[in-house]
Amino acid sequence: MFETLISFALATSILAISPGPDNIFVLTQSIVNGKKYGFATVFGLMTGCIIHTTLVAFGVSAIIKSHENLFFLLKVFGASYLLFLAYKVYQSDAEITFSTENIQKKSTLQLFKTGFLMNVLNPKVTIFFLAFFPQFLFSKELSSVIQFYILGLIFILVSFIIFGSIAFLGGKISDYILQNKQTGLILKWAQILVFVGIALLIFW
Repeated sequence: MFETLISFALATSILAISPGPDNIFVLTQSIVNGKKYGFATVFGLMTGCIIHTTLVAFGVSAIIKSHENLFFLLKVFGASYLLFLAYKVYQSDAEITFSTENIQKKSTLQLFKTGFLMNVLNPKVTIFFLAFFPQFLFSKELSSVIQFYILGLIFILVSFIIFGSIAFLGGKISDYILQNKQTGLILKWAQILVFVGIALLIFW
């Protein structure tokens, strides 16, 4: 049980720190407007994760109860989707780029709403949760709904720590990225290994 949860937390941390639209948005807001505005964005993004966790928890749990074979197919779909994501990352440019130009000044409430809507209205996040979470169900005694919420809590906590660190250390992180060009390449391959590793666990 604990090994599965630790593996989930580790995979989440690698994915959270890997460059993407969410953490780059947090970084730019923090650099331009200040730490408080970066944290407002983070709170919005993490609140959106609660919605996705709820959708997956009740939707997938219903499938588990009624159709065990369908749940297996869902896991195979999840593994296939993760391999697809690994391929997309492999094709992408390893260089981390971000721009702080033309960023409009917004209130913390506006940035909270922006972060929330960025997360909730993005269908790719729903599909990712659907693919990622079922691979880490860890108990035969606990209900799947409770397990999904535990995984969701871990995902939000780990992501908040990493995204919060990005908001808090925005200037230093941007300087480090600009000075160390290999950072993007390392994070790129770490992300690929996570996606492929989880997918292979299912196929094996």
